[in-house]
Amino acid sequence: MRASIAAMTVTRRFLVGFAATLAWPVMAQEVLPRPEPPFKGVIGETYKDSTPDKIPLIKAPDGAPNVLVILIDDSGFGQWSTFGGLISTPNLDRLAASGLRYTRFHTTALCSPTRAALLTGRNHHSAGTGVITEIGSGYPGYSGQIPASAGMVSEILRQNGYSTAFIGKNHNIADWETSISGPFDRWPSRQGFDHFYGFVGGEANQWAPALYRDTTPVEMEIPKGMEGRYTLNDSLADEVIKYISKEKSATPDRPFFVYYAPGATHAPHHVPKEWIAKFKGKFDQGWDKYREEAYQRQLQLGVIPADAQLTPRPKEIPAWDSLSGDQKRVAARLMETFAAYTAQTDYEVGRVLDALQDTGQLDNTLAIWEIGDNGASMEGTLNGVFNEMSSLNGAGRHQLRD
Repeated sequence: MRASIAAMTVTRRFLVGFAATLAWPVMAQEVLPRPEPPFKGVIGETYKDSTPDKIPLIKAPDGAPNVLVILIDDSGFGQWSTFGGLISTPNLDRLAASGLRYTRFHTTALCSPTRAALLTGRNHHSAGTGVITEIGSGYPGYSGQIPASAGMVSEILRQNGYSTAFIGKNHNIADWETSISGPFDRWPSRQGFDHFYGFVGGEANQWAPALYRDTTPVEMEIPKGMEGRYTLNDSLADEVIKYISKEKSATPDRPFFVYYAPGATHAPHHVPKEWIAKFKGKFDQGWDKYREEAYQRQLQLGVIPADAQLTPRPKEIPAWDSLSGDQKRVAARLMETFAAYTAQTDYEVGRVLDALQDTGQLDNTLAIWEIGDNGASMEGTLNGVFNEMSSLNGAGRHQLRD
């Protein structure tokens, strides 16, 4: 399993609630589902000499915290301001300021394997996901299909009295299991999640995504007046907020587990123009200067060791000063758009955190925000592409000309 540095923040006050769960009266080798309890009533010849038993209801232990796991996609370690990046991410900053930061989140450097390992708590090969689902094969550990033996944390929590919801990107369903015919065994609704709203596959158009609610295809609902400004990022945050509000309205004492996985910041980098405008000219210094500035900030913050050395620029990346004027303008625009996508994502997650506070659930929620499932990715090439699939298929690798 390749070890890669990503980042994660956990709020301190939420850890207190989480620590309390360690005292739950459960056996280390408990098997789920539990067997049906024996009937303790009395069955006589008539109802007069019969006594019913109580209907068994699963209830989480008193004081069990809500759990919110947020997983960002294709994000680099030197991107978010919380960990030394030059993109202002105030909501991640505020979460980290009230909690803990970790810098050794181990990944497999691919979407599907890392997500399978995170949700099952197992090595990605044990979860049958040594590769992304689209290229699964018949070899052990590489089928791209999570086996029933690798139960997800969602199923464990659901069978211990939690409400569960999966909102966002799912890249752990085989292509041949996405039609109306299923089978749906490896869909979230069969893996311990009561609800699913999101997309299947590695990426989604932010303006017109192919979405599912549970196993049914749906269209993204765009609020009136938000045409041309409403993206999947907005929709997923809205869905999390609505779910939390409804769940607490219906069952205020029942804890929830929400797995919130935005498509950001994976390509395609679709973001409203007003977000891009915020970063006009912010990256005109180029990537060489950016690397140096991020490195210095990380040293100051202590997120890298004091004796850490900045790695040499890879030979595949040209020196910024070697680019022509047009090449620099294109590259700067690409960086502005990517930064805008990151900032918008931070804003949307911040809305979810605000909703927790507004519903009085912030102090009773274990919030884990991971800002990279595998690090930044280069499908878009140095110069950008109109269709990412072209570069993945070996085409479109042209260089920008003056």
